[in-house]
Amino acid sequence: MANKPQLRIAVDIGGTFTDMAAFDEASGKLLFGKALSTHGELVKGIQATIDSADIDWRDGHLFLHGSTIAINTLLERNGARTALLITEGFRDIYEIGRVNRPDAYNLFFNKHTPLVKRSLRFEVAERLRADGSTHKPLDEAAVRELARELKGEGVEAVAVLLLHSYRNPAHEQRVKQIIQEEIPGAFVCASHELSQEYREFERVSTAVANAYVGPRVSEYLGQLENHLGSKGFDGDFYIVQSTGGLFPVEHAKVGCVRMLESGPAAGVIGAQAICAQLGMGDAIAFDMGGTTAKAGVISEGRPLTTGSALIGGYERALPIQIPMMDIHEVGTGGGSIARVETGNALRVGPQSAGSIPGPVAYGRGGTEPTVTDANLLLGRLDAEHFLGGELKLDLDGCQKQMRERIAKPLGLDPTEAADGILRIAVTQMSHAVKAVTTERGLDAGSFTMVVYGGAGPLHASAIAREIGIRKVLIPYAPGYFSAYGMLFSDLRYDYVRSVFRKLNDVSFDEIEAAYKKMEDEGRAALAQSGVKPDGVVIERAADMRYVGQEHAVTVDLPMAFFESKDRSAIKQQFDELHKVRYGTSAPKEPADLVSLRVTVLGTMKKPPKHSVEAGTATPEKSAIRAVKPVYFRLGGWADTPVYVRDHLRAGNVIAGPALIEEHASTTVVQPGDELRVDELGNLQISIGSDR
Repeated sequence: MANKPQLRIAVDIGGTFTDMAAFDEASGKLLFGKALSTHGELVKGIQATIDSADIDWRDGHLFLHGSTIAINTLLERNGARTALLITEGFRDIYEIGRVNRPDAYNLFFNKHTPLVKRSLRFEVAERLRADGSTHKPLDEAAVRELARELKGEGVEAVAVLLLHSYRNPAHEQRVKQIIQEEIPGAFVCASHELSQEYREFERVSTAVANAYVGPRVSEYLGQLENHLGSKGFDGDFYIVQSTGGLFPVEHAKVGCVRMLESGPAAGVIGAQAICAQLGMGDAIAFDMGGTTAKAGVISEGRPLTTGSALIGGYERALPIQIPMMDIHEVGTGGGSIARVETGNALRVGPQSAGSIPGPVAYGRGGTEPTVTDANLLLGRLDAEHFLGGELKLDLDGCQKQMRERIAKPLGLDPTEAADGILRIAVTQMSHAVKAVTTERGLDAGSFTMVVYGGAGPLHASAIAREIGIRKVLIPYAPGYFSAYGMLFSDLRYDYVRSVFRKLNDVSFDEIEAAYKKMEDEGRAALAQSGVKPDGVVIERAADMRYVGQEHAVTVDLPMAFFESKDRSAIKQQFDELHKVRYGTSAPKEPADLVSLRVTVLGTMKKPPKHSVEAGTATPEKSAIRAVKPVYFRLGGWADTPVYVRDHLRAGNVIAGPALIEEHASTTVVQPGDELRVDELGNLQISIGSDR
């Protein structure tokens, strides 16, 4: 009898690299693989990571996957030809949006550009009241005629938004059914399938985004399924959601927009696991890859999430109204291109060299200097040992392009130009950290910053200095960390219902019934899963606001509040969160319940703690691979020891300056900083007082 497959395989596709982490549940062993992302043929990049780790798909029983395909399709505007069907009289709400003007004094401000042009937005004769009752019946004959017109227009995807469908989805369901009958091959998305909250602009934007990316994402997932089958994989295939939870690939093909931030969310889940292992309640999860840098927050042991997000930059963004990790992203990564623009201004990003052609250093045709090239010129990367020596870097080419394209136009030498690029990049990345801490009422300086991604450890200390953070932690295998974080993900289903009740007046029986209905849906979804979870965890929350306020905040609500029917405890929880978020609260003012939220988790077996042998405070001499000149802004060029991370032991202490090299990443320890290796093999850096 053949051995039962024991591998849990996780793959994360980024803008530059594709990373793989696998957990052998029988032996507890972890395996890693990395390859350049193969845009246009993403499956090839996935297979390359499997081959690099010498893994056989037939040994896998569970495949977990996160990809940038959905968000890239949205940002690059290369999705499907999409039509929008909307309640008559509301054709233009998608374009009008809201009256928010984030940059009030900018004369060149532009509103968002809809994904669907006006000529493909059509009105549907129907109308529901706010309570879900019918005001005007659906004209099915007109919908059928419209569907035939769409077919003639060559429409590939259709989004449906009918007013108040969050109360009663009957009309949307019927419209979707008619379209599928008339255009069998079209991707059709009704808004109630993704969001059952009020606010029609946010709901229509979410539905359109899902329809727009749907054909491309579902086609890709189908191709990947076929590839896995051809390689003998007979296990279960799950996608990582933007919440960091897992859901079946069949659901992902329909709710494609739920995987917009799958990779970054998995990284935050990994950071949460590190916090749990160390007994650390608060942390900033910071991820810097080849294309972008992302930041999220762990507060009191739990990742902060949000019910909606703006995708594509605040001033032109489109809202997506689904639960997701509260992550802020900036277009600064290792591959971010540096350019001298009009007025001799040096700009870094958001354009990225990606994997093709990649930075100049990769020798694959890139000619524009990047953050990676700057790190190479300053001695922080080794041309002969990048990715363990698998990719030789072109130092001469970097020097030439840096001199010609950046240094000469600015009247600098190449070292000053490279340092300038890194200083700009660090400042930009610090904005991502501030966005999820300072702008949320949190003191960033009181958090430990968990830094990962292939490029993250290169800049961790500099970013911490910029913000005033005193502790930095570099986890085990940071270059594979988002894939590694997927191994700690649980099955997850999120539900939300808008209720609009005053807290003082609402019946606890009514609230309990609404919560229980959502919880039962989640339990049923878990029961249909091909993977049997170890246990089930239910989490409740509510969107609350003071009476008369426009916007609400999401408040986590322990089950004990409902068991004791403690209305005052719910109000106090809201007051305290409002105080943190906005610096003020009004305990004597009444509050509204806007929406009820439920998260149903099917907990999975987690990989064991990674640990290292204990050693002395001073690392063995064998841990030092070389001593070489490295440039630091705090002290210029300095002879710097280069340590091999695999040779470090728990308890080792290293004073900066130093470099810590491993296969897919390099950690920079600045002068004045001190690094200590903990019992789990994490690199804990205490930031010096010299800023």
